[in-house]
Amino acid sequence: MTDENAASDTAPLDAEETARRLDASDPLAAYRARFVGVDSPTPSVAAYFDGNSLGRPTLASVERIQRFLVEAWGGRLIRGWDEEWMDLPFTIGDALGRAALGAAPGQTFIADSTTVVLYKLARAAVDSLPERSEIVLDTDNFPTDRYLLDGIARERGLRLVWIEADSEAGVTPEQVAAAVGPRTALVVLSHVAYRSGYLADAAAITRIAHDAGALVLWDLCHSAGSVPVELDAWDVDLAAGCTYKYLNGGPGSPAFGYVNARLANRLAQPIQGWMGVRDVFLMGPEYEPADGVRRFLSGTPPVVGMLAMQDTIAMIEEAGIAAVREKSVRLTEFAVALADEWLAPLGVSLASPRDPERRGGHVTLNHPAMREVTARLWERDVIPDYRDPGGLRVGLSPFSTSFEEVRVGMAAVRDVLGELTHD
Repeated sequence: MTDENAASDTAPLDAEETARRLDASDPLAAYRARFVGVDSPTPSVAAYFDGNSLGRPTLASVERIQRFLVEAWGGRLIRGWDEEWMDLPFTIGDALGRAALGAAPGQTFIADSTTVVLYKLARAAVDSLPERSEIVLDTDNFPTDRYLLDGIARERGLRLVWIEADSEAGVTPEQVAAAVGPRTALVVLSHVAYRSGYLADAAAITRIAHDAGALVLWDLCHSAGSVPVELDAWDVDLAAGCTYKYLNGGPGSPAFGYVNARLANRLAQPIQGWMGVRDVFLMGPEYEPADGVRRFLSGTPPVVGMLAMQDTIAMIEEAGIAAVREKSVRLTEFAVALADEWLAPLGVSLASPRDPERRGGHVTLNHPAMREVTARLWERDVIPDYRDPGGLRVGLSPFSTSFEEVRVGMAAVRDVLGELTHD
């Protein structure tokens, strides 16, 4: 481990003492108490390793939602649309852009599911470059990204150019440079790989795509709220991501989209709905898209689904995304050190980058028995998730995960795997 309080790489790891020291020196430790269930005398889980799939709810969000039901919805009724709700996709979007995405106001919106937002942005991008005929993507991207791009390619008569990605690493700038060319319309990649946690060099890849005359769409599902993102500084064209992972928006909370200001009035999004028009209540006979990012809305904003993410966005702004990333690195470094000490002798391999500079907020550990290990861990209230082939993912949320929780969870992985391999 790189942390000065951690055990050395050569000495046996005193896990309990290391966890105590890391928790005692953690500047984000106090945030843990802001989450539901973590300080309960009888917590519902012993260790939660799935914050990269579904984050814990905050206590503030419980209060916010209850207050909304009684005061805003119950009290203001339909007046709420004029008073606040109509602007929520943009006020929350701007807050998210400021706190976690490096995006100036007027470029980020909250709407729809990640799949729908990705579809809108990808279709708008390729339609804006009709003289180009190729979409570049990678073989290990999340299934939704691959499926919808395949559909768009068939709809628009385009060709998919596949980058063969290493499932234990990720897409490199060199691979992108070899794949793009004068026919490339769009490059679609994940900033943090969902399987391995590989952190792509977004700035370099964006420059390479632009040098080829292409647009870039980044999937930020495993980045937002965990890894610093600088969309404006990197000159990113488009981005999308979910809000139920590190942003703690809740199951199925709506996604976010980012459209660079230089493109907002040039792109025509394909799902034309009443919320994206110049005058929403004119109810005119023809679709006239609004100026700016509003044109990327389609239907009625999912107001209730937007509420919870606001409290985590506020925490990120309060603590600073740099501090969040520092805690994330320490958490994953501790998990890797425990895996080396306890799990490698049982045949487990690290399926994530060992260099923390190239790793996002989760670690994947490979072993043929990991599917069964995951099932048994859930029965013991230790909650990781599983991804083929043989990968147990350890997703660690900087605000809500303690180092002691990591120790407890990794010890459980060791014990269950030991039981299975010695049966």
